[in-house]
Formats: sequence, structure tokens, C-alpha cells
Amino acid sequence: MTVVRKRSLAIRGHRTSVSLEDAFYGELDAAAGRRGVALAALVAEIDANRPDGANLSSALRLFVLDEVRRSANR
Repeated sequence: MTVVRKRSLAIRGHRTSVSLEDAFYGELDAAAGRRGVALAALVAEIDANRPDGANLSSALRLFVLDEVRRSANR
């Protein structure tokens, strides 16, 4: 089990921080690489599409889970 780490990002012109385990952060970074976008751009996209009131860190974890599930079904 890894420790949750706080990471700072700039998305859509403002600084924010998310708390993610290393494994989730690594998969998120890899997903950005596969899409050919910066990590901050992918986080901004996820942020824009999350439901009102949903926690950004949780939204990022759910995005990674969905990516891993889709990859497993290929």
C-alpha cells in the first residue's frame, strides 16, 4: 500500500491540489501520455466533467479505474 501524496497542479489558470496514491498518479500520468496531452490538461478535462460537488481526487481515481478496466477488456 502506498501513502497518499498531495500534488499541486495548475488547471484552467488556477492552482489546485489533489491527494493521490503513487499508483493512481502514475496511471493518470500514463493515460495523459497515451492521449498525447499534458497531465494538467487531462486533469482539467476530468475536472470539467465531474458532477457538481464531487471531489476531484475521487474523480481522478474513478477515471483511472475506468481506464484500467477498459484496458483489461481489450
